[in-house]
Amino acid sequence: MQWLKKLLTPKKKQPVIKPGVPMSRIVMHWSAGSGKVSALEKKHYHYIIGSDGLVVEGNNEVAANIPPLKSGQYAAHTWKLNSNSIGVAISAMRGATERPFSWGTHPMSDLQVDALCRLVATLSAKHGVPITRETILTHAEVQPTLKVTQRAKWDITVLPGMKKPGNPVVVGDMLRNKIKTITHN
Repeated sequence: MQWLKKLLTPKKKQPVIKPGVPMSRIVMHWSAGSGKVSALEKKHYHYIIGSDGLVVEGNNEVAANIPPLKSGQYAAHTWKLNSNSIGVAISAMRGATERPFSWGTHPMSDLQVDALCRLVATLSAKHGVPITRETILTHAEVQPTLKVTQRAKWDITVLPGMKKPGNPVVVGDMLRNKIKTITHN
């Protein structure tokens, strides 16, 4: 549980992960942001990880994504898949392109990926979301895994250390394996 203490008690004030309402899934994103969490990011995600690795709480509580959804009062992070879903994002990848691949001006860092995995492990436990391909997935996995059409989303198909984007499910498996490792420590 040392990782949980470290996640919840860094140098700067972090949001308290409250005991959770049951949710169906957690969708992981990058926001195309600069690393400095913006008002737009807070509007669309429940939690955002800045370039410093710290978690910033979005404007809407997780429970706001339990149906019936009220326009403008929930985190609208995944097309046609916001109900019962928690949206978490890394503020990074501004100006990134998939083809030809470019990391953009603000690539995501190992620090942010580590913070994402710690956060998702915590949220998984708090909200009763099992760690499976169908329940904890990247935005890029939504269409191939859940068959919910998305608008050419490729977040998250590349991680620090990779030279180019990979298969969304393979990259998702890498993240889920890291999350599982955290939950077992």
